[in-house]
Amino acid sequence: MKFAETSLIVEHLHEPELEFAYGQPSPHPKDGLFLYGPHARAKKTREIRVGVVGTTDGISHFRGWARKLQQVVAVPPPGKGEKQDRLHLANFPGLEETFGITFEPDEVSTLSIPLADIDKATSILNLHEAVDKVAKLYIDRVRKHLRNEEQAVDVWVLVLPEIVYERCRPGSKRAGVAMEVGDFKRRQKVKESLPLLAAAGVIDQSNEDIFSDVPDFHRRIKAEFLTIAPTQLVRETTLAPDAYLNKAGYPVRKTQDAATVAWNLATGLYYKTQPKPPWRLATVRPGVCYIGMVYKSLPQDPEGHACCAAQMFLNEGDGVVFRGANGPWKTGDYEYHLKKDAAKRLLNMVLETYIEMHGEPPKELFIHGQTYFNDEEWDAFCAAAPKGTNVVGVRIRTTGGETKLFRDGDYPVLRGTALLLDQQTAYLWTTGYVPQLDTYIGPETPNPLHVTVMRSKNAKPDIRTVLADIMGLTKINYNSCNFNDGLPVTVRFARMVGDVLTMGSAKGQEKQPFKYYV
Repeated sequence: MKFAETSLIVEHLHEPELEFAYGQPSPHPKDGLFLYGPHARAKKTREIRVGVVGTTDGISHFRGWARKLQQVVAVPPPGKGEKQDRLHLANFPGLEETFGITFEPDEVSTLSIPLADIDKATSILNLHEAVDKVAKLYIDRVRKHLRNEEQAVDVWVLVLPEIVYERCRPGSKRAGVAMEVGDFKRRQKVKESLPLLAAAGVIDQSNEDIFSDVPDFHRRIKAEFLTIAPTQLVRETTLAPDAYLNKAGYPVRKTQDAATVAWNLATGLYYKTQPKPPWRLATVRPGVCYIGMVYKSLPQDPEGHACCAAQMFLNEGDGVVFRGANGPWKTGDYEYHLKKDAAKRLLNMVLETYIEMHGEPPKELFIHGQTYFNDEEWDAFCAAAPKGTNVVGVRIRTTGGETKLFRDGDYPVLRGTALLLDQQTAYLWTTGYVPQLDTYIGPETPNPLHVTVMRSKNAKPDIRTVLADIMGLTKINYNSCNFNDGLPVTVRFARMVGDVLTMGSAKGQEKQPFKYYV
């Protein structure tokens, strides 16, 4: 189709269908799971093995929630001014009824950590050391359990008191906390200064690796557990909001309604314990593979190197993360580009795994990135791909408020609206009004993604095909049970995956299921 030089084309893409048990389609994960069950549901109920680590209260709160998951969790009645019929909310029917899995709340493996120990560790003056010691409280308990117990655990649930969330993130201020001096005498130590301080007898240098990592509990846990099992991190206040009240008698933080929490927890437990994810895309073309490129600058690296990785996703929805080489990939403030050998090696790992799974290479290989592809890395990608595989490079970027479309003058556009600029560039609204939900879930007028088909080994695909694929990839975030995300999964988790891979504990993990990272 030829594009007019002076006109823009606005189209609407149909909502992608998902596939559930018995091959039944539905656009909404909650509807499909309620009506049919997960697409790879077993004939008999599967027992899953859950391990829980937390304070005594945290473990108790999880057990209470586990009992709720065995039955219906109803949507609360509408508040003042809310619609009676809130289609974006749905009752949770029960874990076994919905997902075909179950576990006994009183028989989960529980590992208790005294709150006083967590409080003491989070109060250490040096933030790197504080995060390290808190993480080890959880990690060491699990590793000791693995040494002493024969029964395997499918997923570890780490229940976190609020002080971990408040005090163990980058830049945590820890205002009002009575600080204690730990093994390191100063608030911050730059890695390069450690040998001099050690020689002067100021510190013990044996634990200096903690300064190579960003002081972030979440990243540290995910990195450590890459060699153990998938994890689910949940705050105590999420499980029991009414148990943690402020001086005015209200919960200390606003949480999602109980039914939504149940849907999300149950979806995570299923995804992280079963071979196949709960749903998959119903309309993906055969022989198509999607890759999301990941780059992350290494913390405290004097040479300014970065880590690279690739996330591979197929029509099944589940993904695999491949770690590439560390190197001087950063070429500008927001630009990363691989050298020839690193690009070729990374794509070879992806293709080898695809061939192992399907017996032949993909027909189409879409590489999603947030920057452009330079000649050196692109030539390497094309050289690594077999002759019959068309490699397509797509740049996907979020936008601010510079581009807006409205429906009937005042209302948000429909999700799936596309403004086609030319044959290879478009704006795509992956958020907006959803007729199936009769609402737009968002705080402001939705902003589009800017999508550009940058390069292609063979013929470039139609821009509409690329946009339809991106729409589908916004529906396979298995860390929740939402109707859709605003970003395709190839881009949505790039920062999170990069954050984990740059941690020292993640070294050597070249290939791991995506479920370990979320």
